Amino acid sequence: MEIPLQITSRDFELTEAMKSEIMEKADKLDKCYERIMRCRVIVEAPHRHQQEGRLYNVQIYLTVPGGELIVKREPNEDLYAAIRNSFENALRQLEDFARRQRGDVKRHEEPPYARISSLFPEMGYGFITTIDDREIYFHKNSVVNRDFMKLKEGMEVRFTEEKGEKGPQASSVTVA
Repeated sequence: MEIPLQITSRDFELTEAMKSEIMEKADKLDKCYERIMRCRVIVEAPHRHQQEGRLYNVQIYLTVPGGELIVKREPNEDLYAAIRNSFENALRQLEDFARRQRGDVKRHEEPPYARISSLFPEMGYGFITTIDDREIYFHKNSVVNRDFMKLKEGMEVRFTEEKGEKGPQASSVTVA
């Protein structure tokens, strides 16, 4: 971190063990993502509930290139659990931030295209032929958002393939 870790407590005094725990967890964040410019941790015990006892709230503010990541979790009766939960959440946010910076964004593959090669409306099924010339069975119930009876041979469709009892079959067929 470019700016040293800043730990603030409100409404109570942090022990050295608690500060040490926070410093250790912040050091792990710094090792996970070396470009953290600043980390501020605010630990507070805002109010006391008669039935629940004292609740602790841990907020983490991380300044990173291009923005700030903020962690605010639900209060917890156990201070160490509140610290752990907040830092786990901060780690997930940092990992997501690093992935976005690297451009490692998940891309979902488009379903493949095919053409309806034959239809048997009275029997309630048909076949599609894929680009690589494979023939795949589909049932009228696998047609998405379209009436099976409106399909025509030669129509282009997208499909999701699965293994059927007698070979490949389309579990969903969508008119392209």
